[in-house]
Amino acid sequence: MTVMAERTSKVTPRMSVEEFERIAEFAAVESESVRLEFIGGRIGVRKMPDGDHGAIIMWLIRQCMQLRPDLDLDNMQGLRVGKYRKGRARPDGALAPVGHFEGEGEWADPDGVLMVLEVTSFDSDTHNRDRKEKPSAYADAGIPAYLLIDRDDFTLTVHSVPDAATGAYRHRETVAFGERVVLPDPIGIELDTENLKRYMR
Repeated sequence: MTVMAERTSKVTPRMSVEEFERIAEFAAVESESVRLEFIGGRIGVRKMPDGDHGAIIMWLIRQCMQLRPDLDLDNMQGLRVGKYRKGRARPDGALAPVGHFEGEGEWADPDGVLMVLEVTSFDSDTHNRDRKEKPSAYADAGIPAYLLIDRDDFTLTVHSVPDAATGAYRHRETVAFGERVVLPDPIGIELDTENLKRYMR
């Protein structure tokens, strides 16, 4: 289960980042089934990933290892996101140079992260969280690309060219499972997504 708070321009955070980090630390000790995020003051709940969710992440990890062995797709690292780094997100994957997160704590600065990955979950908050709030937070943080693997409509969407002024990505390309998609520079990987058809249920 992931609990998350996302930044919106109309929401005033009811807790500080420091208060959130204390709560997140406590939750990590007390429950292995809860993961917390804090992005802009709104708290939501996300189900624990299922087997297919994890298999999709592992598929992308293998692709990255084969095509860009100089990069790691870390599926555990938390990031400080949002315009003023006041948010705390746990993406399903953070693509960065090998060793990039060495010496970092639970929440790393996003500078140097090339791409973040999210795989949708089957819960009521996935639309706002993965399709609206997280793209804004990741663009605000200046992360070059955001890859959303959407299990509701069997698509991959690559968001790229973050615009700090608008807090949005300027370019978005969506392809269906089974098609090829290019992860733009500085990643430069073309993915054959045929294998993802097995997760169409």
